[in-house]
Amino acid sequence: MSLKIACVLALVIVGALAQSHHHKLAISSQSIERHDIPAPPPKDFLEHQGPAKYEFEYKVHDPHTGDDKFQHETRDGHNVKGVYSLHEADGSIRTVHYTADKKQGFQADIKHTTKHVEPKHH
Repeated sequence: MSLKIACVLALVIVGALAQSHHHKLAISSQSIERHDIPAPPPKDFLEHQGPAKYEFEYKVHDPHTGDDKFQHETRDGHNVKGVYSLHEADGSIRTVHYTADKKQGFQADIKHTTKHVEPKHH
């Protein structure tokens, strides 16, 4: 009989402890410190590296999907010049010549040309 009383008493104590822990606030915190990220460049970075200068070009011609476009761009310091062209869904070709610099900002000359599309006979 004393074993039954001890078991009941143990269950009451465990239940009381569970209820007392149930109402406490849960707090979680996390701290992450990364050491693999390089330090930001020094303020005089451009003086050491010089102005940005690049040239790139790409072309896509996919007869299966009809995707047909190209772009060419150059940059020397703050001066950017480029052209891109793409075939629109209606068969026309859009060509954009653009420039950008500190003085004029972004300027674009847009041309649309119509391409004769032969109707498909089934």
